[in-house]
Amino acid sequence: MVGVTVAPWPSVDHSTCRNCGTHVSDRFRRVFGDDSDRAHRCGDCDTFARLNRGSAAGVDVPIPDPETSPGRHGGEADV
Repeated sequence: MVGVTVAPWPSVDHSTCRNCGTHVSDRFRRVFGDDSDRAHRCGDCDTFARLNRGSAAGVDVPIPDPETSPGRHGGEADV
């Protein structure tokens, strides 16, 4: 019988947005993510304009964040 070797380090899973936990594709992470292919923001929690300027890679961008600026993510501000 062959034994199973278990790696001494935890497996790495970067398939979710680090901000909201939504699943993100490998392609999204490669294109928009940081140097380790991790997505810090995604289309569910940020705007395309911000993602396109680096927010998914963890870069601070000058465009207002939809989480802190009401009405910035396709709708009206909650009253």
